[in-house]
Amino acid sequence: MSHTATLVAELTVLVLAIFLGIEVISKVPTMLHTPLMSGTNAIHGIVIVAALIVAGSAQQDGLIRIVGFVAVALAAANVVGGFVVTDRMLEMFKKKPQAKPKD
Repeated sequence: MSHTATLVAELTVLVLAIFLGIEVISKVPTMLHTPLMSGTNAIHGIVIVAALIVAGSAQQDGLIRIVGFVAVALAAANVVGGFVVTDRMLEMFKKKPQAKPKD
C-alpha cells in the first residue's frame, strides 16, 4: 500500500469516527450526558497505551513522536477529568451526616 493510499485510508477513518461520535453524542439525553461521559472517559486509558506505543516506536520520525506525546498528555488529562467528574457525581449520592442537636 502506498503512502498516499495509507493517508487517504487513515483520513477516511478519522472523518467517519468524527461523524459517528457526533451522531452518538447528539442522541444522548442531557440528563445522561455527564454520567455517560465520565464513565467512557476511562476508556481513554486505551488511547494512552496506543499513544505510548506510537510515540515510542523506533521507526517514527520526530513529528509522529510529538503527536504521540500530545496524544498521551490529552488522553491522560481526559482520564483524570473523567474520574474527577465521576467522584463528584458519586459524592452527590452520599448521605450527609446529621447535625447533633444541642441540649
